[in-house]
Amino acid sequence: MISAGDFRNGITIEMDNNVYQIIDFQHVKPGKGAAFVRTSLKNIKNGGVVEKSFRPTEKFPAARIDRADMQYLYNDGDFYYFMDVNTFEQIQMTPDAVGDSLKFVKENEMVKMLSHNGAVFAIEPPLFVELEITETEPGFKGNTATGATKPAIVETGAQVQVPLFVDNGEKIKIDTRTGEYLSRA
Repeated sequence: MISAGDFRNGITIEMDNNVYQIIDFQHVKPGKGAAFVRTSLKNIKNGGVVEKSFRPTEKFPAARIDRADMQYLYNDGDFYYFMDVNTFEQIQMTPDAVGDSLKFVKENEMVKMLSHNGAVFAIEPPLFVELEITETEPGFKGNTATGATKPAIVETGAQVQVPLFVDNGEKIKIDTRTGEYLSRA
């Protein structure tokens, strides 16, 4: 059990038959009245964010989130297929369940499957990926004093903003959390 006074960012709790992750918290001690904890909670199953206040003595059960390394195999249009590399067990997920989490992930790359009580609710791609640019406008020399960018399509089909000097066929490094260009690979 975790009391509201012990909340920290990233902790997951069970509340109202849902699992929430604490995004932000603040201990508040008003001049008049009892102290309380103001939080922003993200429902990890549907992604919704709620703001709630708790008394510091309120207790909640800690939610156990399992993270399993799995290999993304392929997408056949109806389902995405993943394989556990230790047991070779395969699971399939619908495009709605996967969402945008695989837009920077190529086939046969490793991802983390997050589950609660055996039900997979999210996919974590690797933090950084190296992808090849398949389509972008030609680069121009000398126009980089302002740090200008241009759109580019990478081999997974996702669009990324890249500096003007990057050309077709080059490999670039991308941060999958923000979708930002980091460097040439």
